[in-house]
Amino acid sequence: MQHLFSVWQEFSKRLKAASRVLLLCDYDGTLTPIVDRPELADLSEKTRQLLQALVRQSHFTVSIISGRALADLRQKVGISSIIYAGNHGLEIEGPGIGLVNPLAEEMRPVFRLINQVLNKALAPVKGVQVEDKGLTVSVHYRMVEEGKSEEVRNIFEKVIATARSLGKVRITSGKKVYEVRPAVDWDKGEAIALLINRYGRTKTKKELLPIFMGDDQTDEDGFRVIEKHGGISVFVGEKPDHSAARYYLKSPAEVEQFLERLVHPASNV
Repeated sequence: MQHLFSVWQEFSKRLKAASRVLLLCDYDGTLTPIVDRPELADLSEKTRQLLQALVRQSHFTVSIISGRALADLRQKVGISSIIYAGNHGLEIEGPGIGLVNPLAEEMRPVFRLINQVLNKALAPVKGVQVEDKGLTVSVHYRMVEEGKSEEVRNIFEKVIATARSLGKVRITSGKKVYEVRPAVDWDKGEAIALLINRYGRTKTKKELLPIFMGDDQTDEDGFRVIEKHGGISVFVGEKPDHSAARYYLKSPAEVEQFLERLVHPASNV
């Protein structure tokens, strides 16, 4: 895996050769640093301005694809003409598109109940945050005191055991978070493939350059789809031992530098 800035000349050539660029970014840990509480992860004004500048360029299509609920994501980013894909792509909204996975929509009452039971069961553990995202539920335990993580896991597993055994939900984990999702065949990779087909096609496949940046395990499906379509896959964080991504950037600060290079390609940022 190579640092993206170390191969910038090669990347610039691909950028210039593309008639359309589909830029797809995760939010937490990619556009913003990971923080103790999800509501505190605010987009910097500079990053927002850079994204706005890219949206204004006719050959760029920009999408933010995140595990956050769509409404939360839209409020955090606050840019019109961007494609927002929330809940790992279960709900998508943007120019010419508005969809919610129908099977996930049917599961809303189940997830409302799961959220209530998890809140009650985990209430005694200080620092746990149960996040109701409508179509999914997340349990954040970054603020739990050392030694209590196992207790959180045991309570979580007990609560979701029945729903999982019935095939109603699937569980994924990330950076100090457990996520309960509908047991539907859909993830960030599927959502990215849909967006490539919807927005990226011009006359030939070669004219499209899809780029996806993400930092967590849930982004690996997206990296694999990007590689399949001959795009640029970028892991954000210290160089990992294993990832489907081809390149990496060390931090959200370097992602901001990357966006600046896209906005001002002629300058030596």
